[in-house]
Amino acid sequence: MAHEADGLDGAGLDRARRRSRWSLVAGVALGSTGHIAAVTVGTIVGQDLLGSPTWAGAPASSVVLGAATGALVLTGLMVRRGRRFGLAAGYLIGVFGALVAVAAVLTRSFPLLLLGTYLIGFGNSSNLLSRYAAADLVAPGRRASAIGLVVWGATIGSVVGPWLVPISGAIAKGFSLPTLTGPYLVPIVFVGLAAVLSFLLLRPDPYAIAHHSTIQQESDPLAAPLGAILHRPAVLAAIVALVAGQFTMVLIMTMTPLHMTAHGHGLAAVGLVLSAHTFGMYALAPISGRLTERFGTVPTIFGGTGVLIAAALLAAFAPPEGGTYLLVALFLLGFGWNLGFVAGSAMLSAGLELAERTRVQGLADALIWSTSAAASLGSGLIVAFAGYTGLGILGAGLVAIPIAVLASRRRALATGAGATA
Repeated sequence: MAHEADGLDGAGLDRARRRSRWSLVAGVALGSTGHIAAVTVGTIVGQDLLGSPTWAGAPASSVVLGAATGALVLTGLMVRRGRRFGLAAGYLIGVFGALVAVAAVLTRSFPLLLLGTYLIGFGNSSNLLSRYAAADLVAPGRRASAIGLVVWGATIGSVVGPWLVPISGAIAKGFSLPTLTGPYLVPIVFVGLAAVLSFLLLRPDPYAIAHHSTIQQESDPLAAPLGAILHRPAVLAAIVALVAGQFTMVLIMTMTPLHMTAHGHGLAAVGLVLSAHTFGMYALAPISGRLTERFGTVPTIFGGTGVLIAAALLAAFAPPEGGTYLLVALFLLGFGWNLGFVAGSAMLSAGLELAERTRVQGLADALIWSTSAAASLGSGLIVAFAGYTGLGILGAGLVAIPIAVLASRRRALATGAGATA
């Protein structure tokens, strides 16, 4: 059966979708490698330029704000020009941001560094939005696995990115450049490759080869206003689950290294705990996808919320000298986040026409990254007033919000689109 947009037969359409799916995974692997290498040294570069740690965290906040802006701008661009153009444009902006960051180190300009890191974060939106492009290509019952596979691609970046930091610094020094320019050279290469890969291999555009269930038919009503879409039970529940999970995860993850070092743990122990956290966040994403397809989005979000609550409480009441407890807690924090992230993203990809879902997905990711900024900035204040134990208890309480929302709307979700996407 020919595909109406491209004249492809069934086998050709399957090949095009398969090529696009693996191109998206490769783009995320390359893009996340460059992004993580750059953000790893953000606070170090900030302190080096300022000579003080007071505002050294500003580059990290700038990255997050850039990602929030990028989610909105790029999804608007995708609605008009397609996924391929939007993803490639985002990656290119990330490359430009890395060039600006290199210039900031060379000229020792902190404002220029903030601009560069903002644009690097903007480019990272392409990594995040790629999961939705993959979901467009498959039937509703397979979207969670498609999202999980693309999210898994970030595992490569989380491992390779930090490893490239000292190597890139040595290479920069070999070219008579400051060592701290090295990590910003990494995204120029890797994010640049992601841009080229997206532009060349995402043909036909993922919109053009999207699964027929996402394509608006002539008999379908026109796309609804954004406000009306947000009132749909599945959309609101998915956004609440994504935002609450992100807030709790960032809240606890941000303060754990400081909590550990304050109680005598060395950097090796801190690195091991954060590696376990990253493993939970990305490496098990395909499992989260399969669980979502097996049990449905709502039960999986419930499960992820339960894991997050357990992780937050374990972190809160772990003995200060108990590094193993914190390792388990941070792993569970990452895995609980992943369950909710994959299932929530799948729910947000259900029951909406392509243009509708793209706009809502951009808004959701903007809220997620704005939430990250608030959690990162607020976590220190909470620890100052209530301690790390209070932070964990607060996180457990906040992540219970999706349970209340989902429980109150469960009947509507069961009868509406997206309950078991």
